Amino acid sequence: MDRDAALHIVDDLVKTDNIRKHLIANEAIMRALGRMFEPAKAEEYALAGLLHDADYEATEKDLAMHTDLVAKRMREAGAGEELVTAVLGHCDKAARDTMMAKCLYAGDNMAGLITAAALVRPDRKLDGLTPKSVLKRFKEPAFARGANREEILTCEREMGMPLSEFTEVCLEAMKSVADDLGL
Repeated sequence: MDRDAALHIVDDLVKTDNIRKHLIANEAIMRALGRMFEPAKAEEYALAGLLHDADYEATEKDLAMHTDLVAKRMREAGAGEELVTAVLGHCDKAARDTMMAKCLYAGDNMAGLITAAALVRPDRKLDGLTPKSVLKRFKEPAFARGANREEILTCEREMGMPLSEFTEVCLEAMKSVADDLGL
């Protein structure tokens, strides 16, 4: 499966800019993490980020079905099973026994936290946002309640990466696509 095939799935399933931006943010995060952990698979990691929530809108009335549709579409497009399993694993529908799956699980919520941290800044931009300020927001349970801190912390337990380093990698990855994110 290549990025063009993945974008075709995204274009078919995603209707709102916010979901599309979330997917682009996760694509960048996953590419950066892939380069760190498995450089030869960095683009496959990126595809996991790009596709992981592509069926969210199509399944939001029955979230128990979330990832089933996109997994089916991915298989039809020739995606490898490791990629499909990583997408399923971010919703606990498959074991997260690969580094790709572990990265997606932790990175998904970090993208949301970083986006929220940027949006409360006066300029609403990622450019001046620092890892320190993101970590400060991480410690505020009322801030970005939808960003599951326990899932983010799997970066330490499952990936062996300190939260501070994980935050820095994710933030820098998102800054690299800031224009696409409108941040």
